[in-house]
Amino acid sequence: MATQFHYPPGARVLIRDEEWLIRRADLTQDAGWLLNCDGISDLVRGQNALFLTSLEDEITLLNPAETQLVPDLSPKYNDSMLFLESHLRRSVPNDQQIHLGHHGVMNLVPYQLDPALQALKQPRARILIADAVGLGKTLEAGILATELMQRGRGKRILVITQKAMLTQFQKEWWSRFSIPLVRLDSVGLNRVRNRIPANHNPFNHFDKSIISMDTLKSNLEYRNYLENAWWDIIVIDECHNVAERAGESGISKRAKLARLLANRSDTLMLLSATPHDGSARSFASLMTLLDPTAISDPDDYVPDDFRNKGLVIRRFKKDIKDQVSADFKERITLKLSVQASAHEEAAYRALLAIEFTQSGKHNAGKAQQLQRIGMQKALFSSPAAALDSAQRRVKILSQKPDISLDEQNEIAGLQDFIICLEAMVNDPSASQLSKYQRLLQELKSSQFAWKVQNTQDRLVIFSERIETLHWLRQQLQTDLKLKAEQLEVLHGTMPDTEQQSLVDRFGRSDDPLRVLLCSDVASEGLNLHYFCHRLVHFDLPWSLMVFQQRNGRVDRYGQNEQPQIIYLFTEAQNEKIKGDQRILQVLEAKDEQANKNLGDPSAFLKIYAPEKEAEKVAELMAEGKSADEFEALLNSISTNQDLNEADLLLSLFGGANDNDDDNNQTAQPAPSHLNNTSSPSQPSALSKIAERHSLFNDDFHYAQTALIQINKIKEQCQWSANEVDQFITITAPKDLENRLEQLPTEVKSANNSYALCANKTKIIEAIEQARQAKAEQESWPQLHYLWAQHPIMEWLGDRVLTAFGRHRAPVIACPQLPPNQQAYILMSLIPNRKGQPLLVDWQVACINGTQLHLESFADFSQRIQLKASCLANAGQTANLQSAINLLQSQLPQAVNAMNLHMVQTEADFSLQLQQRLAGTLKELEVLQSKQIHQLELNLAQQIEAVKNARFERRSEQIKRVFDDYRQWVKDTLSTEPQPYIQVLAALYHPNHTALGK
Repeated sequence: MATQFHYPPGARVLIRDEEWLIRRADLTQDAGWLLNCDGISDLVRGQNALFLTSLEDEITLLNPAETQLVPDLSPKYNDSMLFLESHLRRSVPNDQQIHLGHHGVMNLVPYQLDPALQALKQPRARILIADAVGLGKTLEAGILATELMQRGRGKRILVITQKAMLTQFQKEWWSRFSIPLVRLDSVGLNRVRNRIPANHNPFNHFDKSIISMDTLKSNLEYRNYLENAWWDIIVIDECHNVAERAGESGISKRAKLARLLANRSDTLMLLSATPHDGSARSFASLMTLLDPTAISDPDDYVPDDFRNKGLVIRRFKKDIKDQVSADFKERITLKLSVQASAHEEAAYRALLAIEFTQSGKHNAGKAQQLQRIGMQKALFSSPAAALDSAQRRVKILSQKPDISLDEQNEIAGLQDFIICLEAMVNDPSASQLSKYQRLLQELKSSQFAWKVQNTQDRLVIFSERIETLHWLRQQLQTDLKLKAEQLEVLHGTMPDTEQQSLVDRFGRSDDPLRVLLCSDVASEGLNLHYFCHRLVHFDLPWSLMVFQQRNGRVDRYGQNEQPQIIYLFTEAQNEKIKGDQRILQVLEAKDEQANKNLGDPSAFLKIYAPEKEAEKVAELMAEGKSADEFEALLNSISTNQDLNEADLLLSLFGGANDNDDDNNQTAQPAPSHLNNTSSPSQPSALSKIAERHSLFNDDFHYAQTALIQINKIKEQCQWSANEVDQFITITAPKDLENRLEQLPTEVKSANNSYALCANKTKIIEAIEQARQAKAEQESWPQLHYLWAQHPIMEWLGDRVLTAFGRHRAPVIACPQLPPNQQAYILMSLIPNRKGQPLLVDWQVACINGTQLHLESFADFSQRIQLKASCLANAGQTANLQSAINLLQSQLPQAVNAMNLHMVQTEADFSLQLQQRLAGTLKELEVLQSKQIHQLELNLAQQIEAVKNARFERRSEQIKRVFDDYRQWVKDTLSTEPQPYIQVLAALYHPNHTALGK
């Protein structure tokens, strides 16, 4: 039976007489380990296997002092350089710095690093990225995911997003970060079923997948799969959709699923530009997903309850404008106003004449006015939308078994209204709808200069009502002489694959689609800016948040043209209608003010959900508020400094002023740092980048050298390289082909041939070229990014690690060494109880006769100029074997010195961690006491028997949550006392005479 000691990631072990590399080690319930291993020896090379230590007769952790030193006869010691480099590339400690994410395919801006830096400071990376629309939350999440993957904490990833966002998110993470998410939409699920055995959990079969929340909540089968799967990282995009809403009688299916998912992963990222609905309870539900210990009372809490946990980061465009002045184009706003037509005025009069009823009776007052406002909102969208609403209302009333006299009067009024609407809807010229005619005039004008034929200049038109969109499609197709495929409608009731297809087509320049008519389902998250900078609000939103969301589709980071936003205003003669229209104009003005000055449009109404903002506006209209009164109300709310419930939430997101310089530094966990994330964050974020020490000039040089080495062995792979363009093509051999089965279908090559390029500019060009493809499969860039995280690069690293065989290390003749010195390159890591390397240290044991000292590998390699392709290899020289014999005899001395160094390092490092652990445990004790106290207060008024039963049940839940978190923190912050050491190479001076003295 295997002994119960630690198995650190990166260690080599013998299991069943084969050599394996430990990728990950997880504690099991029987106090053993589940080892995730890659095969190294010939029989198991390229295979991945899981081993339970409790079931294995013997697992041998190889003794570094017994490492066999062997000659390296490769030209320029390429095998040794590759061997060392591959270990360097997978030696990323669990520290608080950025190691690779900043090299993703993007124009790096310092603020994009802040979420990763803030999350990496926490015991476990759980964060709400709540940046405003258009700032690039997907990229920020990709940077954090990359950092965790490099630390061995991101093998399994699950992303949950909106139906229309699946392909977009999937492409962004693959093309920019080489993170391969398998899409589980309606088509993807069928593909998956064809690729895996029946009844197998698809979430276990694919390490990285993306699925919509709608699919999860409507499919009980997948809920069961979720309960039996575990991930390293879970991302919930547009997370406001899973918050527990204030006023709801129960918890929604989405919220329940979010609760389940929150417990299935160490890392949880929540993404949303509108992360709450203004209530303390709603926001608390998101915080509880991230950390169930943070808030004792979801209805009553203050920032100090989770100030030091670093759970939230939120910035607006104004906060980061100093960093992105060249990347954010200042929008142009065009307000087109037109007088209502005679037919529209008639419709307004007919609408105001309707005597709406409630429960069979007509009662003048607010209730009737709200009904009128609801119908008016449809009319403000289009006659087609109002006609649909009016006809549905007539149908409902007409089907009642006993229609009252008041209801008959309402039907009569509605019929008059319908006649007015039909006159406009059935007019083939649409001449009676004034704002449409004004829009048509603008689109055709030479000043606007929009050309249907220009593939780089497309148009997005938003409307709240689907009936309006369909009516617009019919009219615009005729009036602009568009072909059917040049005009499409996108709305939320469409199947997921159709939504994704439309978004994908709109982003491909060769697609004939020119005009996209969108409902507000497209206002969340979608990138519509690639070939589009013009956006039209055909009807004005009744919510400031919707203004922001809609405009953010084209006014966002990465927009190359100056965004043009068009608002259509109809000026009625009817005073009542005119007043309500003016209120909507006030909303538009406040959106502009928020865009230029405040950042957060919700500051005006202090309401944080679009539907509730719209309800509030409707109520104010029903109360008869004038536009001036409405504007005065907004101004008073936005300047009121009373800390009401809404202001509290703003303070959590950076609404409070805090002059503490320490807290204003990037990635400090206190929410007060969110006040200033512009210039103060810039130097701090960049200073947290830790560029990897490398023996190769770049990734291309490393990959090219590795392919040359691999091609020497029996199983050759076909490949070619272009050094000028840093371009490599490779035909995958069988073991690589098997590994690439985890890639999405869209990424996999039909002929197993792949093209990679290390030139980031060419990758960006390839992404743009892919948007010109006509077929969906071809819309994925055919050129892959050649960098450390690409699966083919990871495969190369695994292959070169086996160059010297089991438990061996190369010997290198280095003339830059002093003639009387021998050197041993040693790597050691100190893992935590979860098998994650907390500290990785590379040292070189230098021996001069009887003297031995340790030197950091970075200093040593710089001193002797150790670099790939810089050492000549004389091959099998006469003194090589005697040099190896001497080096072998001194090896235990070098390993012992490294062990003593690491034991002391571990003791110092462990002391720091224990102090941090003690502080964390003390904080948890305080938080648990607060939650128990709050529970007692909540139950104080209940009868004794009920109180005792509920207290016992709930207190046990609280205890379980805190105990689980304590154990997680202990496992994370507690080091294993015995360091793992590996001998990677031995160096000597080629002058053997001097060596032997």
